[in-house]
Amino acid sequence: MEQNGYDYHYQYHEPEVIKEAIYKGGEALKKAPEVVGVPTGVEGLDELFFTVKEIDGRLQKVNLGGIPKYSVCNLTGVNDTGKSLMAEQFAIAQAQKGQKVAFITVETPANFVAASLKYRALAMGYRFEEFEDNIILIDAASNYKLREYIPDLLATLAYAIKTYKIDYTVIDSVTGLFENKEAMARSIVRRLFNFMKKWYQTAWFISQKRSGHEMLSAEAAGGYAVGHIVDGTMVLAKELITSAYAARLYNAQIGDLVRFFRIDGCRMCGHDTKTHFMEITETGIVKILEPIGGKR
Repeated sequence: MEQNGYDYHYQYHEPEVIKEAIYKGGEALKKAPEVVGVPTGVEGLDELFFTVKEIDGRLQKVNLGGIPKYSVCNLTGVNDTGKSLMAEQFAIAQAQKGQKVAFITVETPANFVAASLKYRALAMGYRFEEFEDNIILIDAASNYKLREYIPDLLATLAYAIKTYKIDYTVIDSVTGLFENKEAMARSIVRRLFNFMKKWYQTAWFISQKRSGHEMLSAEAAGGYAVGHIVDGTMVLAKELITSAYAARLYNAQIGDLVRFFRIDGCRMCGHDTKTHFMEITETGIVKILEPIGGKR
């Protein structure tokens, strides 16, 4: 039985051995892609990911130069922490290199997102007109079926991937796909995650935190389980300085708004574990700065 695009299996059936799901380690490894970095377009972020390689008989830490290719990353934070700005920078960084990017708009209609992408490209020093068609917008914000019926969304995305040879996908926001049904959040995110892996996408999922959530936790609407499904989570936060203690701690003035960034795990490679200061420039560009309390 299927309701609202999701399968509910209540009927009992005899246990079945699924032999095609069994792999020996060597067989599975042959299908594993090489871990390489994808530059994100976000200053200060790419050097926070690394891998370990054997060089001259010794294990050495090697900077990845970006997020792992084929990873599915979750960007979470309360409103106005820079999540969508980072996602747009990521999309622009790929598109200006000639790569095709699917940008699924769940919160804002596609034409408004296109205008924002054009401005983001200008702020990054690019002419959007030179690569604008490398970004394929899928407007789930304006289309109820795409937003509420996941099979239609995935069928549409699969069509776009095949038609335009897409390698990168952004969903802004994944939270909008399970509004008013957060009990289903894990199954929805799992379905999206499995799709991205099947189609070898490098993907960013934007998810919203409620203001009541702990500032720098990885929890988002839908609970901690959402972050457990994806390959890694990046947490964005902000704090209004209201005390002399906080002002001294963050080297700020009372009344300042201080922004923070932290990588909360990445199962595909190593990563920096510190909490960093973050900046959003006057032109809307996100930059990751030094760690709180010292050098990188």
